[in-house]
Amino acid sequence: MVKRNPVEKKIQRKCYVVGLIAFVSALFLAYFLLGNIRKNEQAAATYTAQNTVRRIQSQLDEYVTCSNVLENVILAGYELNEEGFSTLASMLPNEDGVVKAFELAPKGVVAEIYPMEENAEAIGLDLLTAHERAVDAKLAKESMEYTIAGPFELRQGGIGALLFNPVYQMNTAEQREFWGFIVLVIDWDKFVAKMGLDRLSEADYCYRIWKEDSVTGEPNVLVQCPHSFPKDRLTVDCTLPNDSWYFDIIPSDGWIPISYWISDVVICYVLSLLIAALFYLFFMKRYHEQQYAEKLQLSAAEAQEASEAKTRFLFNMSHDIRTPMNAIMGFTELLNRNLDDQEKARGYLRKIQNASSLLLTIINQVLEMARIESGTVTLKLEAADLNALFHSVNTVFEADIQKKNIQYSEDAHVPHKFAYCDKTKLAEIYLNIVSNAIKYTPDGHAIRVEIHELPSEDKKKACYRFTCEDSGIGMSVDYLPHIFDEFSREHTTTENKVVGTGLGLPIVKSLIEQMGGTIQVESTQGVGTKFTVDLTLTLASREEVYSSPETSAEAEHAKLRGRRILLAEDNELNAEIAIELLGEEGLLIERAADGEECCTMLAQAPEGYYDLILMDIQMPGMNGYEAAAKIRGMADVKKAGIPIIAMTANAFAEDRQVALDAGMNAHVAKPIDMAVLLPTLLRWL
Repeated sequence: MVKRNPVEKKIQRKCYVVGLIAFVSALFLAYFLLGNIRKNEQAAATYTAQNTVRRIQSQLDEYVTCSNVLENVILAGYELNEEGFSTLASMLPNEDGVVKAFELAPKGVVAEIYPMEENAEAIGLDLLTAHERAVDAKLAKESMEYTIAGPFELRQGGIGALLFNPVYQMNTAEQREFWGFIVLVIDWDKFVAKMGLDRLSEADYCYRIWKEDSVTGEPNVLVQCPHSFPKDRLTVDCTLPNDSWYFDIIPSDGWIPISYWISDVVICYVLSLLIAALFYLFFMKRYHEQQYAEKLQLSAAEAQEASEAKTRFLFNMSHDIRTPMNAIMGFTELLNRNLDDQEKARGYLRKIQNASSLLLTIINQVLEMARIESGTVTLKLEAADLNALFHSVNTVFEADIQKKNIQYSEDAHVPHKFAYCDKTKLAEIYLNIVSNAIKYTPDGHAIRVEIHELPSEDKKKACYRFTCEDSGIGMSVDYLPHIFDEFSREHTTTENKVVGTGLGLPIVKSLIEQMGGTIQVESTQGVGTKFTVDLTLTLASREEVYSSPETSAEAEHAKLRGRRILLAEDNELNAEIAIELLGEEGLLIERAADGEECCTMLAQAPEGYYDLILMDIQMPGMNGYEAAAKIRGMADVKKAGIPIIAMTANAFAEDRQVALDAGMNAHVAKPIDMAVLLPTLLRWL
């Protein structure tokens, strides 16, 4: 995960605020626009509903007109018998047969019906006492205005509505007297069809016509669309004499479809993101321009600091290399003068060996740092016994601990001691940290090393924590941030008499990070320093670590005696050292000065004469790689298959791989370490 600096986080927060403001503003604008859409939709729905109401009222007016014709005949004094009523009723307009029957009801009792067929059941029905009809009939009588009742189930069958037209005549006292009703029986289904409500369905409207129940006051639905009816409806009144119908209408998807809301929210969100992104780009551009200006101003200071660091490094390297070299040359001279005194000679040899080891360490650290920077360092994972590994490293500095009388304690609690790791690099990490603690801890002080296993979520892995805490000189607060910088030292060798290149801890940190671990340091000047390393390693088994039986050293070395080795080495001194060391192990050594001579000697020798070839790499003429390739291509299968071990100053993992690719069997590094060379020879002999 990329970590942002505080300025970038601040810019990011600003852009979040800008985006939020833009989003809210866009939502308000969208709400306003959708509000206008809602108003337009409601206006259109109101117009549609009013047109429907006018059609209903117009229809009812037509039926009232028909009723008025019959009323005028009665008021004119004509007696309408069955034949006369039928003749007159048949002449009244009845488009589409909406009026199912015309009825005369003197004093409220149905006496005449046209047509009589299918309606005879209604003869004799007292409208003023019939349960469902009585309320509306009485209302029409008392108000003297026509009233429409229903719909309800008709006595003659079917669903219909009754249009009551009360008729009043003048009596002899010149007073209005109730004569009865002219009733139009309306076929409800045909009446509804005549309203044209199907047009509303085609226009994707939901609709409902209802009125309040005169007794309970509850809504009584007269007709409605087959779809579910939304709540946020628009209601238009349809006023009738003695009654009111209500027309509810709303688009099927509501005034504003949910898709409109979703689209608007998405658009507002995208728009706010775009605005926030533009603001972010603008602010970041300004920020980067400021950064660039600051970098330009600091470039001169950085160049000067780099130059000074290089100068310090060269000064320290010159001093640190000359110190062991001076010891080697000085003690060599003393050795030459005191060869007869064996005790002194052994002491000088021991000091020469220590100085040589120190010089090799300095050179190796410089080269290893260069490899780390070039990215060529690789891990060689193998099963290892961690307890044995740490114990073997501890023996390296036992003498230094005793010499300085340091109180050294170790606490190891590792339930899973077998794991896969790069043993060499893990030992290097441990050795660097502990040896640093020893170097910077005064005589008589204490060092405590702890190795613990932490809980791990992965059962196939284990988390190991290594801590090294000393009561040494510590480090200043100013230097602590630079402790892992290359060639960085708080004090030179001259100041504190401690030899070092300033590369140990940078190398340690790089190796730990390559292993996927972490390293932390805490230090107080004059109090001490504490290093904490966390590593996660894949677990191994005892069988994977100790897969081969052990044999005694004497038995192994006995296998080397009398074996003949062909040594390809162009350097006289290196050849002499190798011949002497190997000769002491009982090996027979013959030397070739270069690769070409090595191939010639092998080709001319009898079959099985040489048991193994030690091959230098950098030789004049034909180098070691070319010589190995030529040998592998010989016609004699046994000579072509002879074991070849590279013995070279090209000491890194990539050099080993090149040697193997060239056909060699193994690789050992110079200077010669018999503890490494002899096991290699044993493996291939």
